[in-house]
Amino acid sequence: MSDLANKKCVPCEGNIPPFNADEIHKYLKKVDGWEVLEDKIDGFHLIKSFKFDNFLKSQEFVNKVGEIAESEGHHPDLWFGWGYARIKIFTHAIKGLAESDFILAAKIDKISNA
Repeated sequence: MSDLANKKCVPCEGNIPPFNADEIHKYLKKVDGWEVLEDKIDGFHLIKSFKFDNFLKSQEFVNKVGEIAESEGHHPDLWFGWGYARIKIFTHAIKGLAESDFILAAKIDKISNA
């Protein structure tokens, strides 16, 4: 596990450029199993799917992610249902990725591996 999980997300108001491909690849090595996708609306974003044994475990996981997101002030897009959860992380203000996105991913990895 990288030291990213020990850092704190920093609010972004759009005054920084999003990470370029080199920075994204450097940080992607520090998180577990996240994919980087790009679309015209959100730019680059992190996305990961999680599998669970039932609906309740999916819901419990999403609730834990919500608690982390709220405490970090950084809120991902969440989808979940019976046996699955999917998370999308990016920084809305810059329509791309910044260090805080990878920090949040590392914190989510920590609870998914617990």
